[in-house]
Parts: sequence; C-alpha cells; structure tokens
Amino acid sequence: MNEQIHVGKIAAVFGLKGEVILVHVLGKKAQFKKGEAIFIEMMKGSLLPYFVEYSKARTSEETAIKLEGIDTKEKAKLVTGKQAWISQALFQSYAAKQAAISLLGFSIINEGKNLGKIEEVIEQPHQVLVTIKINGKEVMIPLHEESLIKIDRKKNEVIVELPEGLLDIYLNNE
Repeated sequence: MNEQIHVGKIAAVFGLKGEVILVHVLGKKAQFKKGEAIFIEMMKGSLLPYFVEYSKARTSEETAIKLEGIDTKEKAKLVTGKQAWISQALFQSYAAKQAAISLLGFSIINEGKNLGKIEEVIEQPHQVLVTIKINGKEVMIPLHEESLIKIDRKKNEVIVELPEGLLDIYLNNE
C-alpha cells in the first residue's frame, strides 16, 4: 500500500529554525519519528515528501515539526497553509481508534447490504459525513445518532440505517 491519507495542514511557523505546526485530525497526540515522511501538497494534486528531523506533540490536534530542508522562518512560510498527508502505514500507527478518520477503508452496511468502502471522512459539528462510491458515483452518508447503528472494528464495518430515499438522491439524478 503506497497510498497517502490526508491528515491536516501546516498551520503556522513555530520558532526561528523553520519548525512548523501541523494541525491534524488523528485524534490523539502524535509525535513523528526522525526520518518519517510528511507529504505536503505544494500544488493541487502534487505531493512532495519532507522528512521529519524531530517533532513534539503539543495537543491531540497539533504537532510542532522540524522538516529536513526547511531551516529558516522564510522557508517555513512557503509550506504554511498547505495540506499535509502521511502514508497509510503511518496513519495506522498514529490515528486514534476512536477518531472519525480511523473509519477510512471500512465498509458501509445498510439493511445487510455492503454499499462500499469509506473513501473520505468529513467531520462536522453535529455529524460525520463519509464518502463512498456506488456505481462510480460519489455518495455522502451521514453518521449521527439516528443513522449509525454500530461500528464493528473487527470486521471493519459501519452498520447504518439510512433515511428512505437518501441513496436515490445520488443514484437517480442523471
């Protein structure tokens, strides 16, 4: 698996040596190890790897990171505001099990039928939206107390009870 997972963005410059603050959705404190790669989207669709020199977890949403090749405040400003990604393997080791983003790759099950695998997780104030593909069409499924029945972490399944007609909105509008 060589796929990268979007985990947040470089939010600010920190210190004078080119350190940056990564704001992430991993759901717990994350301290990256020396040599691990953080991919930064410098241009839309173009991920460049930067290797960690050192990092320090600040909160469950922020990590201060020093990346190789970024050694001044000015260089750090060039990556500020850019989206950050990590490899699937790193994601598995850093994401909290209870974090919504940990549902990536789980199957959505509605009325006993597997609708597809979760490709994206969008956290909102009162619900989580997950994106799946059905017949090549992107479908957004809300996960909140009325639609979420169970998360089965052993089977990598999210069991839902979708409102009547929700799938029709996505699948029947040609």
